[in-house]
Amino acid sequence: MQRYDRAALANALGAHVVWGSMPLYLLLVKSVPALEYVAWRILFTLPVCLVFVLWRKAGPEVREVLRDRRALLTLLASSALIGFNWFLYVWAIQTDHVYAASLGYYILPLTMMLLGLVVLGERLGRLQWAAVALAGAGVAALAAGALTTLWLSLAMALSFGMYGLLRKTVNAGPLAGLTLETLMLAPVAAAIAWWFAASPEGSALGQDPLLTAAVAWGGPMTAVPLLMFAFAARRLPYSVVGFLQFSSPTIVFLIGLLVFGEELSTAQLACFVAIWMAALLFIWDMIRGARAIEAPVTPVG
Repeated sequence: MQRYDRAALANALGAHVVWGSMPLYLLLVKSVPALEYVAWRILFTLPVCLVFVLWRKAGPEVREVLRDRRALLTLLASSALIGFNWFLYVWAIQTDHVYAASLGYYILPLTMMLLGLVVLGERLGRLQWAAVALAGAGVAALAAGALTTLWLSLAMALSFGMYGLLRKTVNAGPLAGLTLETLMLAPVAAAIAWWFAASPEGSALGQDPLLTAAVAWGGPMTAVPLLMFAFAARRLPYSVVGFLQFSSPTIVFLIGLLVFGEELSTAQLACFVAIWMAALLFIWDMIRGARAIEAPVTPVG
């Protein structure tokens, strides 16, 4: 029977709760063009990472990764993937493709579990396979009603799934990896921010204090859940990390239903029933089959 790290499970679930609530936050910055917002998001994430590096005295770890050419190339690829994923998600929310964004993050867990099985050689038990089959049926019910925007959903799922796989296998800890990813993206982000500032519309910053604060808050909203996710991805089987990902789009759908009053379609209801049955089966198998690893764990952040 497999055993799972309790702290890693808590970090994974915490990251997904933050990501699931992101549509509420993105309403505050809806007037900011998606590309400009992503640029500011990167630039405001960098100081948050540097504060964590100083606080945790992680400078030696960052310097060690800088000397590892393979790790740097991997982080360059992962930074491009996460930047692309951020843009797609923000653009989807701003253009009222919330359904497509949610579907993308419902496809994502299946993508992550497939990568774990094929690339990392992980294995699932019989009950876990049954849970995956149930979840897959639920996602198929959603996808059948969204064929015109399926490209967007698939692009979001594949970009983040590959990002998570690279972060799991790279020789860099969560904090050092995210700091270097942000540093790699910062020059491009700064150029984009300057381009928008020089345009007739001007920069989104400084036009309104509340909007400026909302844009700046994108830094901690980005850094903290990504650190938690990277921490969990390194300590849990990638297939398990993938299955936990179902919590994010479920929160998004519940926000749409309870906060925004969106209509719950038959396909969405079928998806919910299948996925929650699958989640209960998967969690029950984890509880039945394992106790938490009691090794000391260094908390993230």
